[in-house]
Amino acid sequence: MGRENRVVILGVFVADTAYRADRAPKMGETILGKSFKLGPGGKGSNQAVAAARLGAEVGFITRLGRDPFADMAFATWKEAGVTPAVTQTADSYTGAAYIFIEEATGDNAIIICPGAAADIAPADLDARAGLIAGAAVFVTQLEQPLEAAVRGLEIARANGVTTILNPAPGRELPDSVLALCDYLTPNETEAEALTGLPVADEDAARAAAERLRERGVGTVVITLGARGALLHGHGRSALVPAIDAGPVVETTGAGDAFNGGFATALARGMDPWEAVRFGCATAGISVTRPGTAPSMPTLAEVEALLARS
Repeated sequence: MGRENRVVILGVFVADTAYRADRAPKMGETILGKSFKLGPGGKGSNQAVAAARLGAEVGFITRLGRDPFADMAFATWKEAGVTPAVTQTADSYTGAAYIFIEEATGDNAIIICPGAAADIAPADLDARAGLIAGAAVFVTQLEQPLEAAVRGLEIARANGVTTILNPAPGRELPDSVLALCDYLTPNETEAEALTGLPVADEDAARAAAERLRERGVGTVVITLGARGALLHGHGRSALVPAIDAGPVVETTGAGDAFNGGFATALARGMDPWEAVRFGCATAGISVTRPGTAPSMPTLAEVEALLARS
């Protein structure tokens, strides 16, 4: 069978505990919030849900505890159509995240405790090598240990699978890791963490992207929020505009929506520029809705937005 439409994602599931308030509390201060919501999250899991809701065949590699948050993970993946490739352990807990959402803007600040997913090791990727080798696209981020992400990228590369590294949370990376990336998808903050170059505008983003290309990345896609995303690589450098789907409710998970959409589009054989545009449309819809996994749009919704944009 062919690889088309198959996406394998390595990452973390966490239960999101989301608190809305007018402002973040100062140290030692208690304030009253506006609302609370518990739901599924984690960058890798969100990306897997986004891709599956867009019609990709998605396998998700992670570790969970044996607890109610793990039950939430499996229920979330079943609803979205994600196939879990999961190791469970009673020796740790399923990850959780604290998310503060500023009521007036929808902007967020996040603390993540990955729990059992912090123990994901290269051996977990070796055990799933056949799954990775059968994919069109392999995606990972940096919420699990770097050594595991690197091993997944190595297995994918060795089998001709397109590799995407979403370098979040932002950190410095050696050139040897960057050289494994067909696509690197940082936001402005992550691009600055990788290059030391502030990304204040399109020209600055292009300079940072070129620096990353010089260090071995195939193509760089820097997501720029409301400005869209810069595609830079293989003789092409273009700003793909953001796609407005309505008023912004919450930006949590927008990057994950973009990466899930981008990976799905590449797996379907789309040109990189069209794939970035597809990712922008996916993100554009996601920010009009509260939550993370529940905000991920369907293929029909994204195609309808693209058709009228």
